[in-house]
Amino acid sequence: MADPTRPRDDLDLPVRLGPHPPRRVVSLVPSLTEAVAATAAGLLVGATDWCTHPADLAVTRIGGTKNPDVPGIVALRPDLVIANDEENRRPDLDALRAAGIPVWVTDIRALDDAFRSLDRLLTTACRLPRPAWLDEAEAAWAPVGEDRTGRADGADGTDGTDGTDGTDPEPGGPTVIVPIWRRPWMVLGRDTFAGDLLRHLGLRLVHADHPERYPAVPLPELLAEQPELVVLPDEPYRFTADDGPEAFPGTPVALVSGRHLTWYGPSLVTAPAVLRQAIDRPFTRGRTGSS
Repeated sequence: MADPTRPRDDLDLPVRLGPHPPRRVVSLVPSLTEAVAATAAGLLVGATDWCTHPADLAVTRIGGTKNPDVPGIVALRPDLVIANDEENRRPDLDALRAAGIPVWVTDIRALDDAFRSLDRLLTTACRLPRPAWLDEAEAAWAPVGEDRTGRADGADGTDGTDGTDGTDPEPGGPTVIVPIWRRPWMVLGRDTFAGDLLRHLGLRLVHADHPERYPAVPLPELLAEQPELVVLPDEPYRFTADDGPEAFPGTPVALVSGRHLTWYGPSLVTAPAVLRQAIDRPFTRGRTGSS
């Protein structure tokens, strides 16, 4: 029988928990902060400066995701620190472990990863009941695997997959480029959570097979791809109607909520509707592109 005080996190690393459920949790990831706050807000004693949801979160701020105040975290005497393999630096996490603090690391690269990881984080690491919002999030995304004819994945006698981990993109769905930064331009590449969400929504990511997850691609090369749609989120770079669309003249552009595209947590409940509305109502700029 597995020892509940020695579970393993998403990286298969053992996490030395105490005999009692955690009562003081520090979160190093905005998505995870919102997930814990929506489930048991009283657990959180510390969060990053970038943890903006819920808006009324009143906890000690411990720096950024890439530069947390390790001594400050230790001073909070947390029972558990929750982190993410992509968002946080391993040396910082190792320093917390060396100080005797249990650290639970999530690894989320796809929608299904998010559902599994959030369930384990909340029920195994935090020892909380599975929250209703997580069931609502799974239910919200379940119909998204159906194509526009209403046929569910697998209804044609196949298993409905593309050989990876989820539903096939809609046949003939629009090709899309998703910049996440400019100067230099960087885009979503392979194996990203945000890219998987868009794939579930029927979009075909131009750089899905790129060897890098977030490649830097010069603007002329992006334009040469002739995407059918450009998706511009408002984080990590804050693209706006006046900053970004002008670089892609004549191409439909969808400005989307970065929280709904890149966060895994309660925002997943409304993400399908929010993203679909933005994607289905793009606008087109006719001005000359710029760097």
